[in-house]
Amino acid sequence: MNRRIPAPGATGANATAANATARRDRPGAVGWLAYLVVLGLVAADLIWLWAGGAHAARGGTLALAGAMFVAALARLALPESSAGLLASRKRVTDVVTMAALATGLLAVVLLSPAPL
Repeated sequence: MNRRIPAPGATGANATAANATARRDRPGAVGWLAYLVVLGLVAADLIWLWAGGAHAARGGTLALAGAMFVAALARLALPESSAGLLASRKRVTDVVTMAALATGLLAVVLLSPAPL
């Protein structure tokens, strides 16, 4: 984050440009909302897995894969400046990583011969 802080007493175009840059660097409410939705899905799923025991493992893991896909789609759909805490690297890297993790979870659940 390269925020330009206007010098004390700065006026005019310099102060306006610094304020615009500072606003552009902050994630918007949409980015925070997407992050909180994904975080809520994961938290609810972990509670479901913890409370449900062994018989809830299959459904809980499927729901966790779904939450990862939601995170990947949110990261793909949101602009770079609004991605909030979903953005940690470049967009392509984030989306591919989250989609690969979700696909791996999905494959483990669907290809597992033993009932989870």
